[in-house]
Amino acid sequence: MKKFLNTPESVLDDALAGLAAAHPRLDVDVAARVVRRAGAVRAGKVALVSGGGSGHEPLHGGFVGTGMLDAACPGEIFTSPVPDQMLAAATAVDQGAGVVLIVKNYTGDVLNFRMAAELVADQGIQVRTVLVDDDVAVTDSTWTAGRRGTGATVFVEKIAGALAEQGAGLDEVAAAGRRVNELSRSFAVALTACTTPGAGKPGFELPEDEMEVGVGIHGEPGRRREKLGTARGIVAEALAAILAEPVLAGTDQALVMVNGLGGTPLIELYVLFNEVSNQLAAQGVTIARSLVGNYVTSLDMAGASITVCRADEQLLALWDAPVDTPALRWGG
Repeated sequence: MKKFLNTPESVLDDALAGLAAAHPRLDVDVAARVVRRAGAVRAGKVALVSGGGSGHEPLHGGFVGTGMLDAACPGEIFTSPVPDQMLAAATAVDQGAGVVLIVKNYTGDVLNFRMAAELVADQGIQVRTVLVDDDVAVTDSTWTAGRRGTGATVFVEKIAGALAEQGAGLDEVAAAGRRVNELSRSFAVALTACTTPGAGKPGFELPEDEMEVGVGIHGEPGRRREKLGTARGIVAEALAAILAEPVLAGTDQALVMVNGLGGTPLIELYVLFNEVSNQLAAQGVTIARSLVGNYVTSLDMAGASITVCRADEQLLALWDAPVDTPALRWGG
């Protein structure tokens, strides 16, 4: 294993300290494992909190800032944060209008955020939960009951964050997040496994000439393994699975993200996006807005995911609203 580390045990502390040093507009509590917006937040604004295991950067700490999250809770590598962490984050950022918890559908995250929601409510804070479960590759996995939560998390956090920034109420913000999740679907393919610092070796064996089709962001098995195909063929299979979802039937414009899993060069992601663009156009779908890059990674895994969200003018306006975070920034 070759990685830039001091020790495998200190990687999260060291990374959070680096995040704080690089982004002074974040308030990073390394000991408590809470990343929050620094400075004043408008009183009465609905707060958004998310989190999950580390190793998926920039998710979630990289999306803390104006127009997205108010706080994030990073767990250990591929391990859920604990309820006390989430409670500390929620109480720190509540501005009196309540807190929306955005939770990816992984068993540990779901259980711990459920406990945290109860603890937050016990503090007299109104709380709502938005569960993200957009991955169509498998209906259940080794980490979840039901579909996994992956790339759509970025869309949910951006659009719900914009609405909260504009002054919407708690139920309206939560409903928007749930709607974005319902309108979004994702599919991922891996070319190599990732190596966690603690394990020091790849999480699974994948021969040089094979790929894992429908892989999860922790290396969970997908639909099958097969010989490495062309970018055109890989995108065709991913889009076929995504657009087979009834909620996307008749989609004429979409938000689209081609997301790297950590070890794929940007030039290859643009090769994939070119195929996505051509193949969606052939099906009558216009890409209204797009992201290409590393947004929900799996450490150093070579691979990519595609996320499509059926978009209307309201969602596009919220997508275009100003955002200022370490990993996503425009407008303002």
